[in-house]
Amino acid sequence: MSKTIEISHRTIVFTLLTLGAVWLFIQISSVVITLFIAVLLTTALNPVVDRLTFLKIPRGISILLVYIVLITLFIGGLTSIISPLVSETTNLADRLPDLFDQFGNWLKTMGIQGVDGRLIANQASQLGAIPANLVRFVVFIFSNLIAVITVLVITFYMLLERKNLNRYLTILFGGDGETKAKTFIDKIEANLGGWVRGELILMLIIGTVTYIGLRILGIPYALPLAIIAGVLEILPNLGPIISSIPGILVGLTISPVMSLGVAALYFIIQQLENSLIAPKVMQKAAGVNPLVTIVSLAIGFQIAGTMGAILAVPVVIVLRVVLVDIFGFHALQKVS
Repeated sequence: MSKTIEISHRTIVFTLLTLGAVWLFIQISSVVITLFIAVLLTTALNPVVDRLTFLKIPRGISILLVYIVLITLFIGGLTSIISPLVSETTNLADRLPDLFDQFGNWLKTMGIQGVDGRLIANQASQLGAIPANLVRFVVFIFSNLIAVITVLVITFYMLLERKNLNRYLTILFGGDGETKAKTFIDKIEANLGGWVRGELILMLIIGTVTYIGLRILGIPYALPLAIIAGVLEILPNLGPIISSIPGILVGLTISPVMSLGVAALYFIIQQLENSLIAPKVMQKAAGVNPLVTIVSLAIGFQIAGTMGAILAVPVVIVLRVVLVDIFGFHALQKVS
């Protein structure tokens, strides 16, 4: 006898509301990403702003001073490396087809058949058009200038209203709301802000050390390779592995021994990062289990592409604090 499955009206309503929430999130995903980036910047910059206000500088002026310093450093750093970076990146992109062709030939000499280096080169040759279209890149940057300004403006007002945020979130915590809201916000700021500041420092350190190491080994295109290594630090666990591949390929064009030397360099840097640099730099940031990290990166990439992968770990950090402090899932505190 077949059983009748009854579905309550409450279940139907809940399902429809959930699907509606998912649909709404997809529709406004760009807005959500913009707001989340502003939150990241707010948590990273607020300690500096607080120190300036402690020195009796008005909060609005303190925020503007921080903005001026950061923009000056960014523009100064960019102008100092842009010329050699464009030159080396252009040369590297032009040589990519030959690099992959040599890689395919090397695999054949090692007895690995079925790999066509020229086919790989043809697939990779589209990368060579990137430097040739720098004008398009500049247009792309300026077309997104409004988005950048929007993030900076939202961040400015978030920093300006930081002291009132406790009162805004009181409704989430019931009775002793303001105290709990303050604890919640402080925890978010400590974990998320620590992660942002730590990642930026790691990117700078790893990029610099990689550049010095590649120059010592005499590897060409050291600057773009080092920048790749630094930037991909934003992807925990996977980033360092991905960033080592182009360096090893460039080393292979010199000799197999040199490629092994480059691989050893990346391995040593990775070990130093894991055992010495990262624990010191990220000591105030909330760690995330490597398995959770990889899964969150995959989900983030599937939802929002590269930006989703970049924001995956900070989203996990925020969700963990929310689930622990608001919903009481204290077992999640062990996820580290």
